[in-house]
Amino acid sequence: MFVAIFSIILIIIDQFSKYLVKVNLQGQNPVVLINNFLRLYYIENRGAAFGILQNSRTLFSIITILVLIFLFVFLIKNYRKIPKIYLISISLLIGGTIGNFIDRIRLHYVVDFISMRFFGYNFAIFNFADVFIVIGTILISIGILLHDNPKEHKNVSK
Repeated sequence: MFVAIFSIILIIIDQFSKYLVKVNLQGQNPVVLINNFLRLYYIENRGAAFGILQNSRTLFSIITILVLIFLFVFLIKNYRKIPKIYLISISLLIGGTIGNFIDRIRLHYVVDFISMRFFGYNFAIFNFADVFIVIGTILISIGILLHDNPKEHKNVSK
């Protein structure tokens, strides 16, 4: 139940933020929140991360459906024995994946809007769904290091 509720909340945050950006920034100049660091744009991304594989909506749809099936089957089989960090990670992955999938199906592109600049270089423009997916992946990695490899973790701390 936790995964479903948390995922739905994340999807709502993602979709509402994209709605606000579309209504307020489409056709407008970027909004500078922190000079030389954080700006908001309205971008229609018809590709994947960093704009690769433009106009491959069918491929992205198939991959998305397969990822979601894998996550749901994994949850159904293992829900009661999964550490909390994995439940949070899976919720983030599901919320982010469905958030971008809704855009691809409904709009035929994903709305991206967050632009960051690090050490003089512009980072790819992204959205909250992307953030959820990245954080979910990082948490899974941490979970693997801490929960699935306790022997290696103990050896590292010696």
